Amino acid sequence: MNTSPASPVTWKNVPTRTVSAGGVQFAYRELGTENRGTPLVCLIHLAAVLDNWDPRVIDGLAARHRVIAFDNRGVGASSGVPAASMEEMAHDAISFIQAMGLKQVDLFGFSMGGMVAQEIVQMAPQLVRKMIITGTGPAGGEGISQVARVTYLDMLRGWLTFQDPKQFLFFTRTPAGIRAGKEFLLRLKERTEGRDKAITVAALQAQLKALRLWGNKAPTDLSKIHHPVLVANGDNDRMVPSQNTHDLAQRLPNSELVIYPDSGHGAVFQFHADFVARALVFLAR
Repeated sequence: MNTSPASPVTWKNVPTRTVSAGGVQFAYRELGTENRGTPLVCLIHLAAVLDNWDPRVIDGLAARHRVIAFDNRGVGASSGVPAASMEEMAHDAISFIQAMGLKQVDLFGFSMGGMVAQEIVQMAPQLVRKMIITGTGPAGGEGISQVARVTYLDMLRGWLTFQDPKQFLFFTRTPAGIRAGKEFLLRLKERTEGRDKAITVAALQAQLKALRLWGNKAPTDLSKIHHPVLVANGDNDRMVPSQNTHDLAQRLPNSELVIYPDSGHGAVFQFHADFVARALVFLAR
């Protein structure tokens, strides 16, 4: 008889569940449910599904917090028609949070998810306690309307070199950046069973439209957002130029800024140990 203890639940093996909200079956995963305090809801990046979250980041945050990540409407295993604006994605996220029975949450938004987080906190300020937004920028930010162009170019670059486009989109081409990208991509493959469905071309096109709209949108008065915000990025982000991160930190009155050296869009994955430590301190403060 096998009496060995069950394997601990981690991002590698946590089951995918669903919850119904607004006629949509949202696929989600959650860790750290034994932890008290404000739950942390994660908002994913362009073209991503649940399997695109870095296990080191999610497991690290879940060591002290209940962490919940979900697929956007029409993306991965979630049903429905993909949203084509940040506002629609924010409405969906609010519906999901409410369907989960959560009265107040912290938000962790990476890239496109950070844009959605900005919309959520303005639509439902009472729903949010704190925000962590990384690799992202404000509405109308420098270069954001060009994300589609950069994405397609690096998809072609990846195809021509037999590499994952994220190696180019998320990381610098320095030795440290190339190494970090390879390590990150290996971590994304650690989950071998119960993996999510890949994003469809239609969903990707809807998200690229949302990014174009966000990039061309008139700037928002972010001085009205008084929630504590941790803003982070690399010093050489090609997808959402790093100047946007500095701009966000200046325009958010209760923010703190972290810029990682020799890193790009995926800096928080490259420096995952430092980022998780900083995030935990920020959330506990």
